[in-house]
Amino acid sequence: MEFHLENLPTSRIAYVRQVGPYGPANSQAMETLKSWARSKGLLTRSTVLFGIPQDNPETTLPSQCRYDACIVISEDYCLDESTPQLEEAELPGGQYLVCKVKHTAEDVKQAWTEIFPYLQSNGCTMDNKPILERYTGDLLLLDFCEICVPIKSL
Repeated sequence: MEFHLENLPTSRIAYVRQVGPYGPANSQAMETLKSWARSKGLLTRSTVLFGIPQDNPETTLPSQCRYDACIVISEDYCLDESTPQLEEAELPGGQYLVCKVKHTAEDVKQAWTEIFPYLQSNGCTMDNKPILERYTGDLLLLDFCEICVPIKSL
């Protein structure tokens, strides 16, 4: 498994929120976002997309779990009213442990078994920010994603 540290910048994002059990509905939220982005000419090879599971399904009822499908937008991009479910926010930057993984349930599950031992053995702990799934250019085309875990030194 490939790991590296990266300092992610604070970013302005537009997002579609899905509330309910994590699973296929998350993909539907991402497709809604990508369809909107494509119609606005925002879906290019340099586009950065994030999937952000906002809740831990072990401590939050599945019916209340929130998932945000996000796209990074420029500071001067003007959001219009054409997509009522589209929201805007700021994604906090900072230090992240990044793990590149094939975007399959099996590979993502395997990554999670390795991430926390890796953090501990390298003197890091999770910071109090959401974990991110990052999708960019070629990775997206090849069906890979990056799991970005916010960290702080012990």
